[in-house]
Amino acid sequence: MTSINSKAEKIEPNKMVNCLERIMIEKISPEIDGGAFPIKRTVGESVVVKANIFADGHDELSAVLLYRTVKEGAWSEVYMKPMGNDHWMGSFHIKKEEDYVYAIRASIDDFSTWQKDIGKKVSAGQQDIFVDLKIGIQFIETTAKRIKEKTALKIINSYLEQLHASEDIKVLSSILLKEELLHIMQKNIDAVKRAKYSKELKINVDRKLARFSSWYELFPRSWSSQPGKHGTFKDCEKLLPEIERMGFDIIYLPPIHPIGKTNRKGENNSAKCKKNDPGCPWAIGSEEGGHKSIHPQLGTLESFKHFVNKAKEFNIEIALDLAYQCSPDHPYVKEHPQWFKWRPDGKVQYAENPPKKYEDVLPINFETSDIDNLREELKSIVLFWIDQGIRVFRVDNPHTKPFIFWDELILDIRNKYPDTIFLSESFTRPNIMYRLAKGGFTQSYTYFTWRNTKFEFIDYLTELTKTDIAEYFRPNFWPNTPDILPPHLQYGGWPAFIMRAVLASTLSSNYGIYGPVFELCVSEAIEGKEEYLNSEKYEVKHWDWNQKGHLKNVLSRLNNIRKTNPALQFTRNIQFCEINNDCILSYYKTTEDLSNIILVVVNLDPYNTQSGSLQVPLDKLGIDKERPYSAIDLLNGDKYIWKGYASYIKLDPQRSPAHIITIKQNI
Repeated sequence: MTSINSKAEKIEPNKMVNCLERIMIEKISPEIDGGAFPIKRTVGESVVVKANIFADGHDELSAVLLYRTVKEGAWSEVYMKPMGNDHWMGSFHIKKEEDYVYAIRASIDDFSTWQKDIGKKVSAGQQDIFVDLKIGIQFIETTAKRIKEKTALKIINSYLEQLHASEDIKVLSSILLKEELLHIMQKNIDAVKRAKYSKELKINVDRKLARFSSWYELFPRSWSSQPGKHGTFKDCEKLLPEIERMGFDIIYLPPIHPIGKTNRKGENNSAKCKKNDPGCPWAIGSEEGGHKSIHPQLGTLESFKHFVNKAKEFNIEIALDLAYQCSPDHPYVKEHPQWFKWRPDGKVQYAENPPKKYEDVLPINFETSDIDNLREELKSIVLFWIDQGIRVFRVDNPHTKPFIFWDELILDIRNKYPDTIFLSESFTRPNIMYRLAKGGFTQSYTYFTWRNTKFEFIDYLTELTKTDIAEYFRPNFWPNTPDILPPHLQYGGWPAFIMRAVLASTLSSNYGIYGPVFELCVSEAIEGKEEYLNSEKYEVKHWDWNQKGHLKNVLSRLNNIRKTNPALQFTRNIQFCEINNDCILSYYKTTEDLSNIILVVVNLDPYNTQSGSLQVPLDKLGIDKERPYSAIDLLNGDKYIWKGYASYIKLDPQRSPAHIITIKQNI
């Protein structure tokens, strides 16, 4: 598409210029809830805008997609292409790590209308068109008076000289029907012929880590070199080389704050707590401090900052848990009792999800009359940790707080620190999850953990990537969390762990694992539940990270494949392949220029060998069906020569439950 620049034009709400009554600009996509919320992008991603644009009568139209960063005064313009039946499309790429805006301008294109009509007459061999040709010349003469750009004016004047020098119908027709002339005329249409869409639509542009990231969750208290001893941030520094080797770029820490003692939970969430039970980190606050304090056994604020800076040397960022809830011992309870709900018996209402009781956690009351002070204090927690070098937050249960609270908090933080990333941990109803994403959350947990069948994966990924949801919801796929040990990991053995790691890391460009239980294939669950037996949430563990059967090398290979193949660094580009076996899922991702093609085939059955005939979409991949092409499995190094659309696939889960294949036609 031709791209030009123009001076900034103010787009006034609910107003179109002159041609408002004639030109209709409707059904713009993407436009989230009438423009109430921005779409999301990172540098290098494209924005494809579609709209229905039409007018009364038979006049030709032209349409321009306007875009600029919020800091720029000048619009860039891209001509939109008519796609038939009044559908128009235009696109541009995000080139700066700044927020953008975009809009649409459409025009009644008199010259194009005239050119189309005169072209028909010329094709029909009509000779009495001299007056019609003079009308075209008058269009050009009138337009020339408006042209300010020197090169365009020079070209127009050159054409006028040729037109004034001849009265030959064939010569005049040949000049007047030139495409170059049409483009200049379209760029200089009279303003009274133009109509603008009434809104500037917003784009939140985040840094690359928002689009492409690998998360590793760990409990610092479990990483002491001595069994039975509480781990520290200093101990965690020793993990950095291995986590870097595995290829993770974010280490996520559960709450690192002092843990309350009142109603402290014991092993396996028992209401009976023994003397040395450490408690659950999400029961935040004690006499030692609250959300701006560090658990003394983990270290000091200085040792934490040293850990954060040390991680940066390994190209790893530290993500903190942002859990807006309190232990009964939190200083807020005494200092701001109005921020909590009080029962008739004089006690603070603890959290419940009947029949479950969380006696060690107090929810914050967002219906307090002191809401302004509450909001400022909660925002100050984020700002405090930003001051300590943190730019990534995993937010606990955001769906239990008002949407408007998150809208305002995230907007305020992004305005001051636009590189901040917020991951929404909200396992709730879809509309609530999507509304949180619209309101500003950078990434979101998903239902991936509970999707198992081929149909479920295709259906869910289609929803996430092929609808407007993809414009604002960035999925982050987690095979497990401290709260969730799904049945397929309880019973599927190490093939299930590898299969889920491959799916998470290639279906989505953002994924994470809760380690080291994942790479150690820990599968012991509480009977009848999706919960870990002897959960690390309630006790200090001592992990033998190198025990036999660990999957660290598999994870390292997966993350290296992701980082060296740009096609896997996006989520929206996924396409599914046909294979005649419901136990095998296949899909591919490519870069826009097809320079990188990745084909993934996964056996969803961790117990049995599965096979089938895979249909490779060669036409879409730019591969000649008559020539052989190479297919190299990046997981195990196996090499194949394929030809044609169909390829036989056989996957033994005991050997490898998946292929991650790079395709090239270089033979």
